[in-house]
Amino acid sequence: MTTRRFTDRTALVTGAGSGIGRAVALALAAEGAHVVVAGRARGPLDETAALVEEAGGKALAVSADVTRPADVDALVAAAVGHFGSLDVAVNNAGVFRGGVPVAELSEQDWHTQLDINVTGVFLALRAEVRQMRAQPGGGAIVNIASTFGAHKRSPGAAAYAATKAAVSALTRGAALDHIGDGVRINAVSPGATATSMSLRPGETEAGRAERMRGETPLGRVSAVAEVAAAVLYLASDDAASVVGTDLVVDGGQTA
Repeated sequence: MTTRRFTDRTALVTGAGSGIGRAVALALAAEGAHVVVAGRARGPLDETAALVEEAGGKALAVSADVTRPADVDALVAAAVGHFGSLDVAVNNAGVFRGGVPVAELSEQDWHTQLDINVTGVFLALRAEVRQMRAQPGGGAIVNIASTFGAHKRSPGAAAYAATKAAVSALTRGAALDHIGDGVRINAVSPGATATSMSLRPGETEAGRAERMRGETPLGRVSAVAEVAAAVLYLASDDAASVVGTDLVVDGGQTA
């Protein structure tokens, strides 16, 4: 019998058009949640919503840019207006730009990562907490950070690592600020995962698999479903006493 930890709860997932975000949305729906999927590109969001509904769930696709406060506030309002509450939020939207040393990184690529990866999480957190603390049942928020940042560094990824380290720190600080409001906030830090972001320029999936056999104690990348499982744990009542943690899912790379 499938566990259904989120029956009739409303969950919001940003960056839900592909990869980890889509996997999280599908996993939440499989356990009974009504899912609001958000992102900038409408087409992929509609695909995610269709997959949720094909599996018997309920979904709402909302186009939103997490760097714009009005978009984020409207997104939360749409979730509550459509489904009646906001019980779970997963702030997954993020980008990687660069792949070059700091001295060669453009200001545009720096600001793009900062705006989406940090300011976007802050704006989403702020809107989500304001809604959740006004509800009798509170809520749970999971931010997607990365092993790059608080846990490890790598040449060519300094700016990205800086933004994800900020997400980890923001998560912990916000968790302390708002647990008294009935809102639990945690983070998941994935390592190399089976998404396009973990492919090096020109690398195939087969090439990545060969490389990961030597780079990771587990010997492979994490599946998106494995990252989603960690997110669902932190968002569920199973983690009722878990506050301000940063859960690493990386096959042992940072052990």
